[in-house]
Amino acid sequence: MKYITTFLITLIFASTAYAGGKAVSYSVDGAPYEGYYVSPSPKAPFVLLIHDWDGLTDYEVKRSEMLAAKGYAVFAADLFGAGVRPTEVKDKRQHTGELYKDRAKMRALIQGALDTAQAQGANTGNAVVMGYCFGGAAVLELARSGADLKGFATFHGGLKTPEGQDYSRTKGKVLVLHGTADTAITMDQFAALANELEQHGVPHEMITYGGAPHAFTVFGSERYREDADEKSWKRFTEFLEETFME
Repeated sequence: MKYITTFLITLIFASTAYAGGKAVSYSVDGAPYEGYYVSPSPKAPFVLLIHDWDGLTDYEVKRSEMLAAKGYAVFAADLFGAGVRPTEVKDKRQHTGELYKDRAKMRALIQGALDTAQAQGANTGNAVVMGYCFGGAAVLELARSGADLKGFATFHGGLKTPEGQDYSRTKGKVLVLHGTADTAITMDQFAALANELEQHGVPHEMITYGGAPHAFTVFGSERYREDADEKSWKRFTEFLEETFME
């Protein structure tokens, strides 16, 4: 339990050190959304964080604060809408399903979050986007769009490429952190993505953690796996350091 103890201490420190983090109301195509922005300094490298199928919750806020403690500005985006934070599985499927069926809207919502972050002072010209589960799928959607970002990182996210899409326009590096025991997103999909990225010459690194199920980073849940969470977070923070140094 050593890591969990250290993790909680980190959260307490981050919450204290970056109490300046704030909820940010914004609109995309006339609809209201509410994200979370935290920044340790005006010139900090920027990370856009995309939530899982629960919507933007305390989990994403805590992860944002952990990154702020390491010197990064973070905007946790809202892709569901202000006040829309589903708790029932059927509702989660509804909200994610709507965006999976309307990829143009998904991309517009991510761009709206980037524009909002920039308006808050974020250095979006020096940026990486990351996401969890549904958010990981959204990250790869943005990568395929040709968005001019330095990196794209996904934690136990959806990996399947929609029909008619590919990675021919992808800019920046891709980091995939996945659980081998994930039955929702199979190792066949993991391998297929690796082949696609290689085919299109996209710089990438893909890591799979043995015994880790879907959502292995969600602390406090029955799926949480301390070892995989610790290792994946370490690799992600190293990825940020490497990417922003280039």
